[in-house]
Amino acid sequence: MKNFQLKIPTSLLFIALCFSLNSSMSYADDYTDLLSSFTNQGASAFSVERGKVLWNQKHPAKNGGKERSCSLCHTSNLANTGKHIKTGKVIKPMAVSKNPDRLTKARKMKKWLLRNCKWVMGRTCTAQEKGDILSFIHNS
Repeated sequence: MKNFQLKIPTSLLFIALCFSLNSSMSYADDYTDLLSSFTNQGASAFSVERGKVLWNQKHPAKNGGKERSCSLCHTSNLANTGKHIKTGKVIKPMAVSKNPDRLTKARKMKKWLLRNCKWVMGRTCTAQEKGDILSFIHNS
């Protein structure tokens, strides 16, 4: 029986490697690009401290329920695992040091900022608030 050896042209391996590197690099840039887009929308310099205040700030629920804050589900220590107060679903730590998947894809960051700002604050966040919150998460 002959040994079967798969021969892949070097150029295909090079292209696959470049695509892989480019994809992971673009995810790393998504955070920075998103902050730039918020600046283009009129936001000024972002503040980790303002983000922390927003994260822990309590907001009244629309229907008279309990007050809400980001920290209510995600905890005030972003290295900790959280739990959604309504569904009980476990939420992985927000800190990038504990969960490297955080802040890697712009689409996910936009989706969750929209959803959670509406749920917590009862409105969409401003570009400034989004940038401050992402800066707080990124630097925690």
